[in-house]
Amino acid sequence: MTTPQAAPPAARLDRLLAALTTVRAPHQAAVLRIGLSAVVLAFLLREWPNRHVLYGNRSPLSFELAQVLVREERTFTVLAWGDGGLWFEAVYGVTMAAALAVLLGWRTRGTTVVLMAGLLSIVNRNTLVGDGGDNVVRIMVIYLVFTRCASVWSLDARRARRRADRGTRDTAWPACDPAGLLLWAASVAALVPLSSYPTRGWSLVFWTLWAVQGLWYAAELWFPRHEARAVLDAAGAMLHNVAMAVIMAQVCLVYATAGWYKIQGTRWQEGSALYYALHLDYFTPWPGLSAALAGSTVLVLALSYATVMVQVAFPFTLANRRVKNVLLAVMIAEHLGIAVVLGIPFLSMAMVVCDAVFLPTAFLVALGARCTRLAVRLRSIPSAKARPVPSTG
Repeated sequence: MTTPQAAPPAARLDRLLAALTTVRAPHQAAVLRIGLSAVVLAFLLREWPNRHVLYGNRSPLSFELAQVLVREERTFTVLAWGDGGLWFEAVYGVTMAAALAVLLGWRTRGTTVVLMAGLLSIVNRNTLVGDGGDNVVRIMVIYLVFTRCASVWSLDARRARRRADRGTRDTAWPACDPAGLLLWAASVAALVPLSSYPTRGWSLVFWTLWAVQGLWYAAELWFPRHEARAVLDAAGAMLHNVAMAVIMAQVCLVYATAGWYKIQGTRWQEGSALYYALHLDYFTPWPGLSAALAGSTVLVLALSYATVMVQVAFPFTLANRRVKNVLLAVMIAEHLGIAVVLGIPFLSMAMVVCDAVFLPTAFLVALGARCTRLAVRLRSIPSAKARPVPSTG
C-alpha cells in the first residue's frame, strides 16, 4: 500500500498564487455595482427638488461653517472650493451621470472614482442631515473602486468579449480605448486643484489612482504580451479579492455591532422597541399599517427578538451555506419590511445590496440567464409585430 506523496513546495506555491490571482465572486461584485449605483441614483433623484437647501448654497449650514466642519472632520468635498450655484449643479449632474455609467458598467475603472468623489462631495457638504443609509453607501462606494465590478453584466464586459471574438488585440492608440484615454487625460483638470486641498491625504489617493490607471494604459498599448501586463492583471485580481473580503467583513461588522448594541438596551430586552418606533410620526408613512402591527403584542415581541437574533447570528452562519442562505432571505425580507412599514427606503435598499454580496453564485448565474432570456423575448416582440403576414391568394 503506497501513501500519497505531498506536493513539492514549488507546486503548492503555484497553486496558492493561482488561487490568489483568480478573480473571486465576479457576479457578487456586479450585483454590488448595479445595486449601489441604483441606490445613489435614486437618492440623488429623490433629493433633486430640495438639493440646494440640503447640500447647496441655500443650506442652513453656511459655506463658512461647512468649511470649518470639513477641516475638523478631515472629510473630502469639492463643494468646499466654491459656493456658486453653477458649480454645485455641475457636481450634482456629474455625480448622477457617473452613477448611471457605473450602473451600465461603462468605463468602470474611471467612473467608479468619479462616483466616489461626487457622492462624498455632496454628502459631506452637510453631514448633519445624513442617516445610517448615507454612511453605508459612503463606505461601500469607496470599496467599489478597488473591485473588478464590471467583469460580468456590463458594457465593459461586452466590449472585452467583442475584442476577444475578433481574436486580435488592438494596440493602436485610436483603436485601443479612445474614450477611456480621453477621460483619463481630461481628469487632470480636476486633479490639479486637489494639490491645494486642506486634507492632503485625499489628493494623494486620487493622484495614485490616476497614476495606476495610466500605468495600465501604458501596459495595454506598449506591452500587451509582456510579463509586466500579467503582473498588473494578477495585482488587480488580488486587490479585487481583498476588497470583496473587506466588504463582507464590513457587512458582518455592521450586523454584529447593531445586534450587540440592541442586546444592551432595555427596550430590546423586554421586546418593546418596535412598539415605540411604530408610534413615532417620522416612522409612520402608513398610520393604519403601523397601528395594526403595534396592536399585536405577540407580533411586536416576536419581531423585536427576531431582529436581534438574526443580526447577532448572521456572522456565525457563514460557515454553513444552507443556514446562511435561509438567514439571508430572512434579512432581505426584514429590510424590505422596514422600508415599507417604517419609511426608511434608502437605508433598507443599501443593506439589501450589501446582503446580496453573500448570495450563491449559482443563484446569480441562473438569475442573469433568466433576465437575458426575458430581454431577448422583449426585443423580439416588436420585430414579430412588424413582420408582414403572408397572403393566402
